[in-house]
Amino acid sequence: MASEMVKTFTDANFDTDVLQSTVPVLVDFWATWCAPCKAIAPVVDAIADEYAGKVAVGKVNVDDNPATPGKYGVRGIPTIILFKEGKVVDQVVGAVPKAQLEALIKKAL
Repeated sequence: MASEMVKTFTDANFDTDVLQSTVPVLVDFWATWCAPCKAIAPVVDAIADEYAGKVAVGKVNVDDNPATPGKYGVRGIPTIILFKEGKVVDQVVGAVPKAQLEALIKKAL
């Protein structure tokens, strides 16, 4: 079950919803055909629920929104990038364990 806390980011709303956010934002770049993306989705959902109010969490479908992944050099998916105050804090590529994503988040809190 997908978390209601996970937002959908697009090329159109990325600047407003991610770069201008007052809290750190964890962005999952994914595609519907990507098996590792599906594997990490429950982890991303859990992070969204656990860090609600402290960290915003959302996804960018790379097929529907090619400009944003191109701007941030996303070459493989899933790529998860953590933004704070409009800047990239860190990123990971691949279906990584939840602890690795939590370590990423702790850099921005």
